[in-house]
Amino acid sequence: MSLLPGTRSHVGHVGERGPAPRDVSRTTVRLARPSEHADVGALLVDAYTHDYTISAAYLASLREVAPRAAEHEVWVAAEAQAPGSQHEAPTQRLLGTVVTPRAGGAPLSPLARAGELDFRLLGVAPSARGGGVGELLTRHVLALARERRYRRVVMNSGPQMTGAHRLYARLGFRRLPERETRVVDGDVRLLAFGIDL
Repeated sequence: MSLLPGTRSHVGHVGERGPAPRDVSRTTVRLARPSEHADVGALLVDAYTHDYTISAAYLASLREVAPRAAEHEVWVAAEAQAPGSQHEAPTQRLLGTVVTPRAGGAPLSPLARAGELDFRLLGVAPSARGGGVGELLTRHVLALARERRYRRVVMNSGPQMTGAHRLYARLGFRRLPERETRVVDGDVRLLAFGIDL
């Protein structure tokens, strides 16, 4: 799978708050490196707790990046940063993340059916909100699904994640109410969304 370069779109992710739109043309979507797993977990915790109150169990699961990466694909949106001096190597700042199944692997959740790719844990660092990172990651998932010849992309989302829902709607996703059967944290029924490719 080739890396997906950034775009110049300025559509944000959850909350639609944050700094002025950034140029994401220097942002690349790639697989997370093992040395980045702790940082990816911290990014997810920051992204989800910035807007929502989440259970301790879910908070702990967000940090479990290494086991997740051993079974699935953990992608990051990484922005190149210039070195501080001529003697330093360029670095990359992690702006967001998303998880997909491995090629030919099992889906992430019972939501996905034959011919469908599901994704989970789309998160954007609060400092990177409003700059197109959420859209960049979602478009990466769609490109991945097309490359692997899936006919549809599906995912669950919490009912409170209205900023994400607006992003998905702009990209062409629609609700799948007949599949909204998953309940988490005792009484929260997850919404289901899908887009035909």
